[in-house]
Amino acid sequence: MSYKILVLRGDGIGPEVVGEALQVLKIATRDASIGLDFKDAPVGGHAIDSFGTSLPDQTLKLAKECDAILMGAVGGPKWDNPQAPDRPERGLLALRKELGLFANVRPVKTVKELIAASPLKPEIINGVDLVVIRELTGGIYYGKPSERRSGAAGREAVDTCFYTEAEVARVLRYGFELARERRKRLTSVDKANVMASSRLWREIATELSAEFKDVAFENQLVDSMSMHLIRRPRDFDVIVAENMFGDILTDEASVLAGSMGLLPSASLGEELNTAGLRVGLFEPIHGSAPDIAGRDEANPLAAILSGAMMLEHSLGMKAEAEQIVQAVEAVVHAGHRTRDLGGLGQRAVGCIAMGRLVRERLESQMPDA
Repeated sequence: MSYKILVLRGDGIGPEVVGEALQVLKIATRDASIGLDFKDAPVGGHAIDSFGTSLPDQTLKLAKECDAILMGAVGGPKWDNPQAPDRPERGLLALRKELGLFANVRPVKTVKELIAASPLKPEIINGVDLVVIRELTGGIYYGKPSERRSGAAGREAVDTCFYTEAEVARVLRYGFELARERRKRLTSVDKANVMASSRLWREIATELSAEFKDVAFENQLVDSMSMHLIRRPRDFDVIVAENMFGDILTDEASVLAGSMGLLPSASLGEELNTAGLRVGLFEPIHGSAPDIAGRDEANPLAAILSGAMMLEHSLGMKAEAEQIVQAVEAVVHAGHRTRDLGGLGQRAVGCIAMGRLVRERLESQMPDA
């Protein structure tokens, strides 16, 4: 038996980091009783170039047939035209919506040896271990109307932030359940002092908290949350936010770990796959970084860790996932650094070398090594 994995390499550095992640996955699952069957498909900018659309029908068809998806980033200056009928990011948004991937799980954990890579003081970030859950299929990214138009006073534009009770309750419930497995603290983020959608969000969050009395609960406005995340990040465990707020807060949280190149993510839905677990899309939170594409300077660790999250959350291969995490941590502890982690000295390595180091460490951890 094997699980079907859709591989969407994307644009920019996407193919480079995903390529390293695939090699690591093949080693980690080499001795497993269940194999992985990888299927490649186009998405994003390169799909626009080849097929005229950021999400070809065949890619979506494969996505619906697979047990999980491993993805790189999409986008780049080549396709950055506000007037274009299609953009690379639209393909990713459509994929999330079509598959019902409502919960974007982004863990942020500091590594002792990389604290110096963060611009924040060591005493602030030492010991940070939190998860941000971003609602992924609603909010301002999907609300209608969303358009640019001409008005009496000239150009104007409108975006709509729309949520239903079911959408809000679904992601908050997932957050409470995750908090129960961690340190039993949940922070719900909104802008309830201004936005009607946020007032609904806060109302539902507060109601749900009564079902989870063992979880310490608080509401935070997004503007104060952005400050607290930098001033006292160790106080937080599970943070749940609507789509746009979660997008912004997780980029901010990347400075806690020292680089976006370390942060994986899982986008999970309600549908169950062959393994009886949630179908998910797994990707590093960083962008396509077109300025360094093809230069062997990208950090593959977030993509490799995204692969580990895929094994755990969608395929139930927790032991193999933990082996990958331990290999990554061992390589970092040994002092190896890509450029984004301050790797400018004697142990500076590129994308290919970093992937090789993780594989070598993983091989040494295997039972028959």
